Amino acid sequence: MNKQTMVLYASLLVLMTMCTKSKEAQSGTGTPSPQPVSLADPFVLKHEGMYYLYGTSGSNPDEGIPVYKSTDGKNWEGPVGKAGNGWALAKGQSYGTAGFWAPEVFYRNNTFYMFYTANEHIAVATSDSPLGPFKQSDQQALHTEKEIDPHVFVDDNGKSYLYFVRFDNGNRIFGAELNDDWKSIKENTIVPCISQSQEWEIVSGAQWPVTEAPAMLKHKNLYYLFYTGNDFRSPAYNVGYAVSASPLGPFTKYAANPIIPKTDNIQGTGHNAFVIIMPTTAHSMWPRAVRYSAPASL
Repeated sequence: MNKQTMVLYASLLVLMTMCTKSKEAQSGTGTPSPQPVSLADPFVLKHEGMYYLYGTSGSNPDEGIPVYKSTDGKNWEGPVGKAGNGWALAKGQSYGTAGFWAPEVFYRNNTFYMFYTANEHIAVATSDSPLGPFKQSDQQALHTEKEIDPHVFVDDNGKSYLYFVRFDNGNRIFGAELNDDWKSIKENTIVPCISQSQEWEIVSGAQWPVTEAPAMLKHKNLYYLFYTGNDFRSPAYNVGYAVSASPLGPFTKYAANPIIPKTDNIQGTGHNAFVIIMPTTAHSMWPRAVRYSAPASL
């Protein structure tokens, strides 16, 4: 969008480059060697000059949510979470017993809020550090109804919105206004936002249509709701977007979706997220798993 370059963190077991300190490096006799970071659904928070990377663990998603840190957004150290064993959120300290997925972390009023999925339900945990431990005093989900893929958007007027996915004749994206506590929503504002309607969104052949992984950006008073279509196991798991004059729609899909179509080298580039580097700039990063690296600009 003009001078804004956006960061799309693509998922499905994303392998990013990080630097871990080997024994030789820790003793001063060597240099950090790049090691792969195995995460799905990655999300990056920039806070006080440091980047924090969260995501669905590629090795043990039933135990919690890890966090990595970086000074440049390219070379990652960790996991470095303070909930034990590198977790930012650990099972037993917040809602959920399995399937800790798709976290997003936001800083508000001196508190870090982690919106995440566990047991196919959405929950919100808090911490005084981006490294955690993220906890709940009352361990409960947002709703009893199954929901996944939470995403928070704060509008220019200070109103906050939660976008999420429900299982309603397919994976469908809904939106609602958040309450001031950021732990509940205004139930009477829940509206459907995105469901399967374009042919590319169901080319995987799945009988259950999927539109998921919402991510919102605002530009020139228009609201751009990015989403992912197709089954996550499909190479056609790709990103599209829809536009509205209101944060809760109605949304009109971009006719030329998907915006990151698969190629022989790039497949399954779904579940994007954005990280704002400066007030007018965001950046783009792609997974090393596809052996390809390039920026995406809109």
